[in-house]
Amino acid sequence: MKKRFSLFFVFVLVLSTFLAACGDKDAKKEDKKDAKEEVKQVLNLPETSEIPSMDSSLATDAVSFNVMNNVMEGLYRLGEDGQTPTEGVAEKHEVSEDGKTYTFTLRSDAKWSNGEPVTANDFVYAWKRAVNPKTAAEYAYIMFDVKNAAKINNGELPVDQLGVKAVDEKTLEVQLETAVPYFISLTSFATFYPLNEKFVTEQGSKHGTEANTTLYNGPFTLSEWKHEQSFQLKKNANYWDAKTVKLEEVNYSIIKDTATGVNLYETEQIDRIALDAEYVDKYKSSEEFSTYQEPTVFFLRLNQKDKLLKNKKARQAINMGWDKQLFVDTILNNGSIPANFLVPENFVQGPEDKKDFRDANGDLVKTDKAEATKLWKEALKEVGVDSYKLVLLNYDSESAKKTAEYIKEELEQTLPGLTVDIKPQPFQQKLDLETKGDYQFSYAGWGPDYPDPMTFVDMFVTDGTHNQMEYSNPKFDELVKKSKTELMSDLPKRWESLQEAEKILFEDAAIAPMFQRGRAYLQRPYAKNIVKHNFGGDFSFKWAYIEK
Repeated sequence: MKKRFSLFFVFVLVLSTFLAACGDKDAKKEDKKDAKEEVKQVLNLPETSEIPSMDSSLATDAVSFNVMNNVMEGLYRLGEDGQTPTEGVAEKHEVSEDGKTYTFTLRSDAKWSNGEPVTANDFVYAWKRAVNPKTAAEYAYIMFDVKNAAKINNGELPVDQLGVKAVDEKTLEVQLETAVPYFISLTSFATFYPLNEKFVTEQGSKHGTEANTTLYNGPFTLSEWKHEQSFQLKKNANYWDAKTVKLEEVNYSIIKDTATGVNLYETEQIDRIALDAEYVDKYKSSEEFSTYQEPTVFFLRLNQKDKLLKNKKARQAINMGWDKQLFVDTILNNGSIPANFLVPENFVQGPEDKKDFRDANGDLVKTDKAEATKLWKEALKEVGVDSYKLVLLNYDSESAKKTAEYIKEELEQTLPGLTVDIKPQPFQQKLDLETKGDYQFSYAGWGPDYPDPMTFVDMFVTDGTHNQMEYSNPKFDELVKKSKTELMSDLPKRWESLQEAEKILFEDAAIAPMFQRGRAYLQRPYAKNIVKHNFGGDFSFKWAYIEK
């Protein structure tokens, strides 16, 4: 009995241990499964607008450029610090002694999302297409540093005279008009991306209008595009550096108002949300709250096609007639600062003294409501009217609506006889109206495309594609022209020339600056290494990952 009991006890003990081990093994499997689910590499984000275009030759806006920056790649791209160019399709380059000839060696494993290799001919085709006047690319001017680009775009030379050629499939030679110190940074911008000629030709007018009518060579592909609703990026298995890319998906939902975005963040449906106004005060003590300042400036375009806005005193009155400090403190409340300038703070420094451009050139506009009232009355008298109605072309987001209402109230109180109507439009339609010059004044913004004051200043040259308001000053044009050509060999003098050009812009009251944008936002602590840029597209997700 005793022995049998002992054997039975041992049997039960062994059986219990075995079952416990099995259970423990199953539990570990479940733990691993849960852990795997927790670190699913998916990022969910909001966007305020539809993508206007995925055609790199035709795109002109921040939304398109931000998406392209993640699904396409130029010779170089911005690195993890958000401002230093790092190798993209090019694995290296050489520069001639005079700084005018660049020879790029393309990496052998760069591929399109359809598996075809990215070649030097893809760059030659894309760049020629951008400057070809038949393409009517608004951003053609950004390529004017390339030899003969401006003359080709003006119809003075044939497209085949552009200073770019494929030496062989993996060697690209670029000739410039003059040495450009920031040229490598320029190659990270969307207009300089390659295009697969065969694919673009096959798609025709549909190219860049749908997810499947666009070809990709970046870290991700645009896998789904539900217009005005959402779009999705997926990891590109054909990307040459796919091993670095951790995220499998980036899902965007188009959300036009902050309240909806905050609700989606609170219910864990999105991982990041921009905040303004009262939401900043509500969440600023949260561990997930952060702020930073962007080199992006918003301003009012004053279209001189309008008979009153053609009058300088009327433009000066609008410039001076509203309280910017109160606006950024109450309506925005997100770290934005009043802009009395065009070139933003903390963006670029002088070539010798390393002094910030903004510190060197100072404020160029002041708020003075009494003077604004006086100038406005004089303008009305000179035009021969007692009252006037201006329609403010506006974005259709909630924040833009509040901004426009503030501008309306301030200007109507300060400028006697003025009525301001607000015309909100979806993003693409607003851009189209501005391009056509079909508006009186417009709430607009500009972020830098490359690290130089010129990316702001040259918008307003006579007949420039981004001028869009019939502003013209020959002296301003000459300063810009010299700063792009002969003064490239004398950078301190070029710096002074750009400062003078900016001053002329405000002496003419060409635009009415509003604010330099700050960003207040909530972001999940598990969303790591989303790289924000100082110029070009807003963010890179190449190095981002989810860690829980």
